[in-house]
Amino acid sequence: MLSIRFSRIGKKNSPLFRLIVVDKQKDPWGTNLEILGNYNPRSKDAQINIDRLKYWLSKGAQCSDSIHNLLVNNKIIEGKKRTISTISKKRQEKLKAKDKK
Repeated sequence: MLSIRFSRIGKKNSPLFRLIVVDKQKDPWGTNLEILGNYNPRSKDAQINIDRLKYWLSKGAQCSDSIHNLLVNNKIIEGKKRTISTISKKRQEKLKAKDKK
């Protein structure tokens, strides 16, 4: 299965991200199929090749949650934003114990 996700480039304390198409099991810093654009989180500037992005989406590639939210913000695709927060196992156990009381 193909995945569209971020691959970090840039210097220390100065992040830049590439939007890449890669097999879901592969490392995002390894070889990728195609680079679709880049994103600067500091200036919120995104250069995205929309034609190629829509091509890969039509072929069945799945967006990561962060990419999906970026595309919704830039009105490239429609839909609701996805929640990205994760809860650790310890915290989940504490919440379950609290709910039981």
